[in-house]
Amino acid sequence: MRLAPFATAVLSALAVAACTTSPVATAPAPAVEMHDGVANLASASGSLVSGSLQVMSMGSGVHIAGDVGGLQPGSSHGFHIHEKGDCSAADATSAGGHFNPLGAPHGRMETTPHHAGDMDNIVADGDGVAHVNMHVSGVTLGGGGPTDIAGRALVVHAQPDDYKSQPSGDAGARVACGVITILD
Repeated sequence: MRLAPFATAVLSALAVAACTTSPVATAPAPAVEMHDGVANLASASGSLVSGSLQVMSMGSGVHIAGDVGGLQPGSSHGFHIHEKGDCSAADATSAGGHFNPLGAPHGRMETTPHHAGDMDNIVADGDGVAHVNMHVSGVTLGGGGPTDIAGRALVVHAQPDDYKSQPSGDAGARVACGVITILD
């Protein structure tokens, strides 16, 4: 009869387990495509500005990091994602206007509204190099959606963006341009 108490305990444990609630299975969230890319900036408008920038999918946007050289020491420059991945014109006007899939007015990246391609000015150090390290929310790298920046251009302007003049912040000539290319 020693078996009966053991069997009773097992059956009791199974009964309790059957009464507990299990988490309800839910559909997994859609996967966000994660990519790495690069934009190699070439001089435009007769400048000596160039650089290489890494572009990485990250969280709710894209992270851009790297160096832009050939700038005047201590100078500020408008820096934007432009709508076309075409830097073939000598003055980089072939890159079109700022990337603006939602039709918003121009503004500062941290405020609403603003173009998806609006970013903070970059500032050159004492050697004329701007060390870029910024996160751009609301855009993606790859996937082909309306906010995808793959195949678009990164442009450095001669002057700082004033964040208010429409449609482009009055940042002046385009002094460097590079197409955002996915690496993986």
